[in-house]
Amino acid sequence: MDVIDLIIAIIVFILGFIFAYFLFQSRINTTEDRWRNEYERWKLDHTDKIRTESVNRSRSTLKGKIAEQIAPILPDFSFNPADARFIGSPIDFVIFDGYTEIKDDKTGNVSIVFLEVKKGKSKLTKEQRLIQKAVEDKHVRWETLVLKEDEELKS
Repeated sequence: MDVIDLIIAIIVFILGFIFAYFLFQSRINTTEDRWRNEYERWKLDHTDKIRTESVNRSRSTLKGKIAEQIAPILPDFSFNPADARFIGSPIDFVIFDGYTEIKDDKTGNVSIVFLEVKKGKSKLTKEQRLIQKAVEDKHVRWETLVLKEDEELKS
């Protein structure tokens, strides 16, 4: 009887273990299903809000880009619009202040201004701050690149 009792105990233990395993898996699956349903419900509840926020951010960005390009015709623009050259990135404008007068009158001075247009609460990017610092520290120079004539380039 000892061997038969031992075999029965082992079989009962194995059956109990298998039953516990399937019961545990069932609870895990039920919990996963419940959380999956909660997530789907959350997505449905918040999708419109997320889309609206995304569209508003996109509009804000687009308005900022438009404002950057039309800045020379706005009343706050303190330079001659003909002196402004839009480059867009990494800064918005290089202004050759006084250039139009020199072109017309052949006298006067030109100063060069790097101008970044910001709308609302936006701030300079890290790169723009580095450019600002380079200008303030007078890390600016002039270079002329002289290209060879076409005949010299062919050889």
